[in-house]
Amino acid sequence: MNNALEQYGLLLGLAVGTVGLVLSLYATARALGKTRREPGKDVPATSGRLARDPVWVRYHARYYGYALLFLAFDMEMAYMYPWAVVYRKEGLVALLDMGVFLAILFLGLLYGWSQGALRRQ
Repeated sequence: MNNALEQYGLLLGLAVGTVGLVLSLYATARALGKTRREPGKDVPATSGRLARDPVWVRYHARYYGYALLFLAFDMEMAYMYPWAVVYRKEGLVALLDMGVFLAILFLGLLYGWSQGALRRQ
């Protein structure tokens, strides 16, 4: 019981220390770097020119395919790193599990390819 309380106390101390560090850095930045209000700073610009389109625009639906494929392969990497650590201990079972996971992702890739998600627009 005492060990658990020590760990929670350490976690609370780290959280308080992190919040304190962030607040102190913010206060230091505000004290040292005085900001000036300029009318041109609040205007959206691209490459030094004023933007002709509004800032809050909707993206075309064709970009959703790219986003979904990115998320699929991003999640693949998020799961492969911990899997690589566990692989030695688990052995063949972990290898088969990862094979099934990659096969499902590959089916998603094939589906996206068949729907034209990889065609350049």
